Amino acid sequence: MKNLKTIAIALFVAAASISVNAQTKKIDVKASSIKWVGKKVTGEHSGTVNFKEGAVVFKGKKLVGGSFTVDMTSLTSTDLTGEYQGKLNGHLKADDFFGTDKFPTSKLVFKTIGAKATDVYTVTADLTIKGITKPVTFDITVKGNTATTAFKVDRTKYDIKYGSGSFFEGLGDKTINDEFELTVALKF
Repeated sequence: MKNLKTIAIALFVAAASISVNAQTKKIDVKASSIKWVGKKVTGEHSGTVNFKEGAVVFKGKKLVGGSFTVDMTSLTSTDLTGEYQGKLNGHLKADDFFGTDKFPTSKLVFKTIGAKATDVYTVTADLTIKGITKPVTFDITVKGNTATTAFKVDRTKYDIKYGSGSFFEGLGDKTINDEFELTVALKF
């Protein structure tokens, strides 16, 4: 009888622990999006880049993790067309910027997550661009099967210094801001 009680308690504990274990949800790479904006003295350019894969991790309804790989070869401007779009896309993919031949993917891995408000978390993550990993911090809002965030990345931390007024003098109106903006919408 004692063994039966022990087995019953063990099964109950095992069943209870299964319900609180982390649940990984893969993102829908086609429905998820990353939009970027890069600014310069005389204006700005905007575009998109696609996810290759990714997942968010939950314990119950609480966000506890995430990892994403971005296909840098999909980087494209959306504010230009034709020849000008081709030139800008080529330059962004060249070694001056993202060097997509050598570095075809970038990666973001959540490291710490803290609750900020209902459905809002503050995340510190490791962002790897061009083989260089640096921390970034941002707020992310999770509702149902979606998550959204917007944050800035200092490109110079990833050895992307082309046109940076922080590294080159006399650029005048050719100066490009060190930070670019990302707006991300995840569907899972």
